[in-house]
Amino acid sequence: MSDLYDAEKVVYYDSGSQATLRQRGEIFERPRGLKGIYSHPLTQIVMLGFVCFMCPGLFNAVNGLGAGGQLDSTNTANSNSAVYSTFAFAAFFAGSINNKLGSRLTLLIGSTGYSLYIGSFLAVNLHPNAGPFVVSAGAILGICAGLLWTAQGSLMMSYPTESEKGKFIGVFWAIFNLGGVVGAAVSFAQNYSSTKNYVTNGTYIAFVALTLSGVSLPLLMVDPKKMIRTDGTKVTAPRHPSWRTEFIGLWVALRTDPLIVLLFPMFFASNWFYTWQFNGYNSALFNIRARSLNNFVYWMAQIVGSLSIGFLLDQRTLSRRLRAFSGWAILMVMVLVVHIWAYMYQKNYTRQSVPDTSVKMDIYTHGYVGHILLYIFCGFLDAMWQTTAYWIMGAMSNDPAKLAHFAGFYKSMQSAGAAGIWRADAVKLPYMNMFLSTWILLLAGLVCALPMIHLRVKEHTEIKDETLARMDDSGHIRPPDYIQR
Repeated sequence: MSDLYDAEKVVYYDSGSQATLRQRGEIFERPRGLKGIYSHPLTQIVMLGFVCFMCPGLFNAVNGLGAGGQLDSTNTANSNSAVYSTFAFAAFFAGSINNKLGSRLTLLIGSTGYSLYIGSFLAVNLHPNAGPFVVSAGAILGICAGLLWTAQGSLMMSYPTESEKGKFIGVFWAIFNLGGVVGAAVSFAQNYSSTKNYVTNGTYIAFVALTLSGVSLPLLMVDPKKMIRTDGTKVTAPRHPSWRTEFIGLWVALRTDPLIVLLFPMFFASNWFYTWQFNGYNSALFNIRARSLNNFVYWMAQIVGSLSIGFLLDQRTLSRRLRAFSGWAILMVMVLVVHIWAYMYQKNYTRQSVPDTSVKMDIYTHGYVGHILLYIFCGFLDAMWQTTAYWIMGAMSNDPAKLAHFAGFYKSMQSAGAAGIWRADAVKLPYMNMFLSTWILLLAGLVCALPMIHLRVKEHTEIKDETLARMDDSGHIRPPDYIQR
């Protein structure tokens, strides 16, 4: 058997006893000592989390301020529409690019756009007519983000064993959101004494410096081809074949697992809510000091939300199908609680009643506690939604190549939705319309996902489902029994 086929043998795991796998020669000894710690899958996920901590985490911190920390939200809305438009296109094909270039190089390229984006807001503070530069920087970032998030999704979902996926996703999401926490803390500290509605230049400079420090981290990560999971099985790295074969793989991933389409509404809704939360709520109602504090607790809540739902999704005392349905039920309850609560506030104001130049709510204003508690629950919901979506995709496959395509589909649909709602905000769609569309799309996403969970989530991933792992460089898919014999 060729080396190629030997490598592909080890993609299938958790389907039988350790003794059976050992007899097949599919169990490998993990390195010991410091090398073992450094190359441990969880260590690598932590490093991956810090790449996203420094780059998209700080992007989230800027956007979480509402209007990107600006007085007028128009530039931010137009820029984010550009971000997510190019993101949607790039992410759809980013799985093929990741499988061709390798995840570390894809992460490196993808991380470079965040400093440019945040720096563009500094440019607007210095030169008020630099709005087109902000939009252009957003378009460039969208392409970079498509690459970064696809590589991230492939690694995060393929490094853990089936019984660890919730924990690994939760740990990643917690570290990633520390970027938002740190960024929000920096902003709150710098703007605590400010009663203005926009942030200072020093905030943007600090953010740019932090994002630049995250660009080189992918080079320090272990080559995925050398990764061994905690159960001794190898992570089968994508083969990096021709571009033609990779684009065939994109089609094969969709054709052979068509139920992924039922998750598309859930993907589409997964960034839609940010626009109302950040601009229709945080920016609309609060001054910069309150916005900064709201931003801080929002990302702190994300850490708690991701770890808690990840803990539930990994409870081995429950069947994997029961965990999947439990995660779905928790999301449904959270969507209803958050949006019924939010409606009680949203019905009392419009764009016209809270113009940018109006006096906004401060942290000492009567009623602020209830408003910040709602924002905390918004953070819980976001983290739980994203973590559960990744976990469901991870339950469908263990193959990094296939998961790269799934992550690309996820980010593509997510970004298409975000592009639309950010553009709607730029043209001043009424806040109530934005809010109701958010609520409806979240409910629709959950309803569409339910039959997919019922039909597709199994107790273990089977080799017959790992289509791309059985595809050779010519695009031919070998039968399952060939891999197992």
